[in-house]
Amino acid sequence: MKRVKAACICQTLHFMLKEDLGHDYAVKVVRGEVERYKKNLDSNHIQYKIVEETQEPDGSIILKVIKQYNSSPVGDYLD
Repeated sequence: MKRVKAACICQTLHFMLKEDLGHDYAVKVVRGEVERYKKNLDSNHIQYKIVEETQEPDGSIILKVIKQYNSSPVGDYLD
């Protein structure tokens, strides 16, 4: 028999600007989307670690995150 001792997933997410909005407003919307994503992780009690958060020259945001996979224990992945 085997059991998952620890599991995480590493993701690189690109929060892109919406093309049908003005640039300044689109940047504001993207920042809000990133904050909602983080709050959603917190409210769902998902353990995570943001490795890198980069704002691109066009205003979009790239977020590199390691997060809990399903409800598996995270072990030392987030240390």
